[in-house]
Amino acid sequence: MAKKGRIETGAVGATRWIGTTESLIAHTIIFAASFTFIFAGVSADTVLLVLTTIVSLEAIYLSIFIQMTVNRNTESLQEVEEDIDEIQEDVKELESGVGEISEDVEEISSDIDKIQEKDAEETQQETDTRKAMENIEQTMTRLREDIAALKQTQQSATDIERR
Repeated sequence: MAKKGRIETGAVGATRWIGTTESLIAHTIIFAASFTFIFAGVSADTVLLVLTTIVSLEAIYLSIFIQMTVNRNTESLQEVEEDIDEIQEDVKELESGVGEISEDVEEISSDIDKIQEKDAEETQQETDTRKAMENIEQTMTRLREDIAALKQTQQSATDIERR
């Protein structure tokens, strides 16, 4: 497992390095230098054969590195996809919760309206009761005055009879 980790780490490092300006310069120098072997007396066919073999091997390894990078990116995208799915589920749950809260708010609003109507009715009843009590008090006061007047009239009649 540790060996696989080192190989993958090396492959990732090589992939990163190959895509740099330094890699381009190093490859250009190596290819240019390989042609100097012709001037050193090595046959051109041999130099081209070795160079072609090296370039072919490098192309094979580059394609492997590229596929490894694609695989890593695919795995990463799958993880992101899963995260997006989870987020979408969370959003749906939140929307459901907001809908429930909205229903609760409407219900509370309706209850408040009913309470306000009931309070208005009670206030009206209290006002009506006060008016009725005032009328009763006024009637009672008049009745007392009338009774007092009758008593006084009766007393006067009794006093007149006694004389």
